[in-house]
Amino acid sequence: MGRQYSLIPSEATSTGHDRRMAAPDAVIVGAGPNGLSAAIVLAQAGRSVVVREAAPVVGGGLRSEALTLPAFVHDVCASVMPLAAASPFLRALPLATHGLSWIEPPVPLAHPFDDGTAVLLERSLEETGRQLGRDGDRYVSLMRPFAESLDALLLDILAPVHAPKHPLLFARFGWRAMRSARHLVRSHFRGDRARTLVGAIAAHAVVRIDRMPSAAFALVLAATAHTVGWPVVAGGSQRLADALAAHLRALGGEIILEAPVRSLEELFSARTVMLDVTPPQLMALAANRLPRAYARALTRYRFGPGVFKVDWALGGAVPWAAPECRRAGVVHLGGTLDEIAESERAVWRGQHAEKPFVILAQPSLFDDRRATAGAHTLWAYCHVPNGSTVDMTSRIEAQIERFAPGFRDLILARHAMSPATLEAHDPNLVGGEIGGGANSLRQLFVRPVARRDPYRTPLPGVYICSASTPPGGAVHGMCGYHAARSALRAL
Repeated sequence: MGRQYSLIPSEATSTGHDRRMAAPDAVIVGAGPNGLSAAIVLAQAGRSVVVREAAPVVGGGLRSEALTLPAFVHDVCASVMPLAAASPFLRALPLATHGLSWIEPPVPLAHPFDDGTAVLLERSLEETGRQLGRDGDRYVSLMRPFAESLDALLLDILAPVHAPKHPLLFARFGWRAMRSARHLVRSHFRGDRARTLVGAIAAHAVVRIDRMPSAAFALVLAATAHTVGWPVVAGGSQRLADALAAHLRALGGEIILEAPVRSLEELFSARTVMLDVTPPQLMALAANRLPRAYARALTRYRFGPGVFKVDWALGGAVPWAAPECRRAGVVHLGGTLDEIAESERAVWRGQHAEKPFVILAQPSLFDDRRATAGAHTLWAYCHVPNGSTVDMTSRIEAQIERFAPGFRDLILARHAMSPATLEAHDPNLVGGEIGGGANSLRQLFVRPVARRDPYRTPLPGVYICSASTPPGGAVHGMCGYHAARSALRAL
């Protein structure tokens, strides 16, 4: 896949480059989705922008590589991205003109059971409800207000703390969201199939589904399934990063690759500095320049469990015992809600579940650019304690084999990524944690520290725009958007 961004050597030699890069209006550190989004907002406002990225390609967590075999395209980190497709900011950008297209599997999610059946989260509310028997009407009544008003809801929840723009909708959401997912489904549904289908969705946010506010994540992700689906990028997630970079270039922005920043002193010639980094990285870059109270608050920032991820090249499609799973982009593997809850509790206790809850995606079923003819790509991950060194490959494969007998016979090659491997790939994935920080009740509202403007640091002109700021993890670009808007207000 061709790169669509400008590559400026990190050691510019021409006089023109020296002058232009000596004092840009803004320097953005990190070319992940939030860094690129912040750069675009500033460039749209007419500011001169330079992005510095340590890696040889843009994207951060939005990268695709041939991890297993040549011609097999795997998404290294982010892959299924409903919030990117629904993002108020990303949706407004002309990214299709830069080669971006989405593929929406016919079914967002399947959850198989040990009896050979499965329950599906269909694109249609009514179709989903019909599978849930006596819980069908309850499911539709729970989800319809949020699915039908998702655009309005996202304007309020994908933002820092503020007076809601849609207070009645926000209050209705908050009444249900500020619970544990387990409490929500047990109080709302009578049958195990509905409880398991909805409750397990909360674990995508790397939260304990028996703790507040895990219900919020289940409701939002289920609502997106009925509005934008759970899509993947045609050809791989890298193409979203490439499209963002191409749009930035079209606005006059510049990107320097293989240009790590080791100290803020390198950037003080710019009026504005935007940092797509985590709190520990911010402290390292600041090198004792931060006020003590702010620095102490950053040290209290917490990261949640990491993930262990495996990618496979397969000789054929996964042989699911429940054939309807072949219509789904994502498959949850974990049996009943009680089993899933226990496996997630074990992770938060620092343990490794023997039967982990596995989140699996099979994009090549719907995107033939991912593998050679007749073959397929597959990825899956489970949660592990932050920084874990335990190899979970065999446990993940056992869970797949449990619901798809004969799966192992199809493996052509595999590639495993431990928490350390993930962090080496993207330093923002601290200990293999993919959300920019633990989604605790406190950090849901206060990220990274308690400040009226969470993006603005005490250092003049220095802002943090990573997933460690509101509204947190997932690919939506809204952390970068809000951080850049904060910077523009100051300017």
